This record gives sequence, structure tokens and C-alpha cells, in this order.
Amino acid sequence: MAREPLRLLRATAQRARTAAVSPIRRFRRPSRPRSPAASPKAAAFDPSALDPTAGPRPLVRAAGLAAVTVLGAWIGLLVVGSVHISVGPMDTRMALRPSLTGGTKINVAPLGALELNSHHAPLRLDVDVDRLDPIRSQALVDHPERLSGLQDEVASDVTRGTLGLAFRSCVAVVFGATALGLAVYRRPRRALAAGGLALTLLTASGGAVYATWNPNSVLEPRYSGLLSSAPSVVGNARSIVSDFDVYQRELARLVTNVTQLYEATSTLPAYQPDPTTMRVLHISDVHLNPAAWHIVQSLVRQYKVSVIIDTGDTMDHGTAAENGFLDPVSDLGAPYVWVRGNHDSAATQRYLAQRKGAHVVDNGQVINIAGLRIAGIGDPQFTPDRSSAAAGDAAEHSAGRRLAEAIRDRKATGAPVDIALAHNPIAARETDGTVPLALTGHVHHRRTEVLPGGTRLMTEGSTGGSGLRAVDDGTPDTVQASVLYLDRDTRRLQAWDEIDLGGLGLAKAEVSRHLPAENRPGATPTPTTP
Repeated sequence: MAREPLRLLRATAQRARTAAVSPIRRFRRPSRPRSPAASPKAAAFDPSALDPTAGPRPLVRAAGLAAVTVLGAWIGLLVVGSVHISVGPMDTRMALRPSLTGGTKINVAPLGALELNSHHAPLRLDVDVDRLDPIRSQALVDHPERLSGLQDEVASDVTRGTLGLAFRSCVAVVFGATALGLAVYRRPRRALAAGGLALTLLTASGGAVYATWNPNSVLEPRYSGLLSSAPSVVGNARSIVSDFDVYQRELARLVTNVTQLYEATSTLPAYQPDPTTMRVLHISDVHLNPAAWHIVQSLVRQYKVSVIIDTGDTMDHGTAAENGFLDPVSDLGAPYVWVRGNHDSAATQRYLAQRKGAHVVDNGQVINIAGLRIAGIGDPQFTPDRSSAAAGDAAEHSAGRRLAEAIRDRKATGAPVDIALAHNPIAARETDGTVPLALTGHVHHRRTEVLPGGTRLMTEGSTGGSGLRAVDDGTPDTVQASVLYLDRDTRRLQAWDEIDLGGLGLAKAEVSRHLPAENRPGATPTPTTP
């Protein structure tokens, strides 16, 4: 009986201890069993399966993180990734933008834009000229001696702007990727991983820009808008070749000329021809488009063209009724040299030969115009004439060989030919090695190549936009022409501008400047032959 009260006391104490346990501990989830065998039910349930970021798919998680990083970095660059800076007398905004091709685009509102192939990286540098500061520009006008120091000032401004843009872009991509990562994952660790990856990608892109940076790209800009009417923005061909410190010098010249453009407002400055070069306007395949003559007249005035060379197909059918279309050639403002195309008849050739200022070349004949010795041969085929079968490429090769033989004969007399003309490129290829430059048309798209013998073959597109019939399908073809810069002494090609104008009903204009490889800074001069 004495043991019974003791058992009762122990039971009461046990109940008291149980009642004193914290409710949190009382209802705490039991610990996970050490092994699946210990608790089959617990082993069958895995809470991590409910977390999509914890699943066993690393490639999917990596792809998702990369997508979030790129999108966030892009948003960051768009929102805050730009800097405002003064470059000389201009207020500009510089920004980095994602791009598949890289390069630099300079927007000079409202005059147009210039595109430079400055680098190859997934980033494009955009420079927007917001306005011209009137105080700083007036200071340059009042004190022209300050222009001599503009080169260093522009270089310093660009360097300062580039460094500021690099820092701001780093902040922008890290902030954008981190913010988007936090919104998507709601985990600080993964958000910081997105920010770090964005910074790594930007750094790698910056390394690609540095590795592929081409300061010579300033020499070959692509114009659009009203700037296409002012090729003097980057200077004349001879001064471009002689400037070795190209980036700073040409950039300073660009700033100076943009200042002049703004000063002139709606009137573009007149193009100042270089006295050491002559300018040849190459046109082809007009195909009865009357607008072509107005374009040619405008280019002759703008570029102060010395000679116009037309490589044929001026007509469509070569009938006598079309001859009146040729009358404006006497008023183009420069000597007009013409070679027959496969749409030009013998009657067309006879009529044009009687026009004032026109010079027809055929059968290897050589003429001397403005100091240039030019030889040419007409197309041996007249394709609108359905009464005779087309002779094909064999006739073109034969005509080209006759032209090459005539050029060799002239060279033997001590009077080498400077330019060979043919309508079809197949014929012109036969002159390889006999002449420095051969001009053709026929194919309605522009291309240039250096043949194995050293002759540069330049094929022009259609200056008539393939003619009035090109609008039948609702898509007008581009009007194309080229201005060639030749040294007056050696008569060698120094540079050329490729001009592209919108077809009928299209209002656009682009000019691209190009230099032969031998004329680039630091290049080894080529021999004076052929």
C-alpha cells in the first residue's frame, strides 16, 4: 500500500511536465528519418520537388538564368545606359546597344546619319548629336585659330565620354539583370548571380570591341539622309590617304564640318574639289528613265565631275523613236563618254555620236578626255532584235580579246590606256593585265574586284533603277552611280564613293566611301603597271 502513493506522485509530475512543454515544441514537425527504410511514407514525399529551381535539370536552369541575365542587361542599357557629353561644340548622347554586327552609328539630326564599321562585337555604339551649342560654335567662328586645337579637344572629349559610358553601362547591366533576377526568382543569391553574369558578358563584349577596333573605319563611312549630299564631311580622297593618325584627325574634321553644316542650316556647303584628283562619274543601264538625267546633272554639280562614263544600255529597244531621249546628254555639264550595250542599237550609236559633248568608243578605239586615255568596245549582241539568235558568252569573250589587243598595241607605242570600257563584265575580264581599271554594267547590281592580272573591274548598278518597267512589280529598284577619284598625274584610282538613291517613289540616299587596299594608311604602294 505504501508504494501506491509514490506511483501516483510520479504520474502527476509526469503530467505536469507534459503540460509545461511549449506549444511550438509540442506541434513541431518530427525530424526526417535518417534512411528511407526507417519511414517509407516520409521517403515517398520530397518537399524539394515543389521548387522548380531545385529540380535535377541544370541545363534548363542555366538557360533560364542566361535569358534573365540578357533581358535584364538589355533593359538596363535602354533605361540608364547612356551618357550626355560635349564633343567640341556639339552636345551628344552616347549609348551602347545590343547588336549582331557591332559598329558605330552617328546620328546628326536633322541632317542624317553616318555608320562606321568600327568593330565586330555584340554591342553597337550610338552617338546622337542632340544640338550645336551656339556659344561654343560662335567661339570657333570668331576665333578660327582654335580649330588647330580642336583635334586634341575632340580626342579628349571622346575618351572622357567613352570611359563614362563604360562605367555607366556596367552599372546599368548589373542593376537591370539583378533587378529582373530578383523579380523572377525571389532569391537574392540567384539575383546576384544574374548581375555577376551580366557584368561578365559586358566585359567580354568590351574585350571583343577592343580586339577588333578599327580606327580606319572613319575613312569609309556610310552616309544616309542629307549627309549623303555632303561627301566632303570626311575630307577629300588625297588628304584621307595622307592622314595616318586617322581616327583623331578625321574625327576632328568631322566635327568641324558638322559645325559648318549646322551653320548653313538648310543650305549644305559646296563640295571643294581636290586639285590633285579628277572625278569620274560612272553610270550604266539607264533604260529610258528620264529621272536619271536630273540625277546625273546634280551629281556633276555636287562633285565637280570631270568626265561622265556610261557603260551602256541607255535604251530599252534601240528604236529610232527612242533617240530623242539622248538629247539631254549635251547639257549634263561634263564630257559624256559612252559604250554600246546589248539594248542599244547601231542607230542609237550613230545618233548619239552626233550629240554635242558626247564621245562614243567602239572597236578598241582610244580617246583622250580630260587627260584620261579611254578605250572601249560596244556589246557585240543586240538582244531586242528577235530576228537573230543571241551569240552568248562566246561573242563577249571575242569582243573582250579584241579590246585587249587594241590596248596592248597602244601600250607598245608608249601611250598606255587608263580605263577600258565594255558593257558586259565577261568582255571586260579579257582586258585583265592590260589596263589598271575596267568599267562595265549590264547586271544591274554593283560589284568590284581585282582580277588576277591586277586590273580592277568595277561593275555599276542601274542608274535608271532598271528603268520605268521596274515599278511593274511594285518594288522600285535602287538608283546607283559611283564617283571615282583618280590622281591627275598617275591617273590611278585613289578612292570611290558609291551612291544609292531610292527608286521611284522612295526618298532615301546613301553614300559609302571606299579606298583601294593599296591606298590605305600603312599599305605598300603598288607598281605603276599595268
